[in-house]
Amino acid sequence: QVQLVESGGGLVQAGGSLRLSCAASERTFRHYFMGWFRQAPGKERDFVAAITWSGGDTYYADSVKGRFTISRDNAKNTLYLQMNSLKPEDTAVYFCAASTNIVPVLTPPDYPYWGQGTQVTVSP
Repeated sequence: QVQLVESGGGLVQAGGSLRLSCAASERTFRHYFMGWFRQAPGKERDFVAAITWSGGDTYYADSVKGRFTISRDNAKNTLYLQMNSLKPEDTAVYFCAASTNIVPVLTPPDYPYWGQGTQVTVSP
């Protein structure tokens, strides 16, 4: 069973940047479709970004497009989320997720493997 561990969350002022990392224990990491999701208090878990096995194709929620960048380093079994121009509404717990699906998957039910999340707080 693959294990995912997120890191890099913290407190930042609006307009600032953070880089989240997700380390995977699975040696076949490069064959997992990876995604980032976030959940704010009282809200459902929402899609943020996703990336294919090779990293050639990426997908973003409209709310983060142009500000966030998802990437992966298969040699290091690590997924990244670079977050720039952060806004208070970006405040949430961010989760890393993995799927063995071949086709793109962009909803929580499509991902069987999840990390425990890392808190991102953006102050006004």
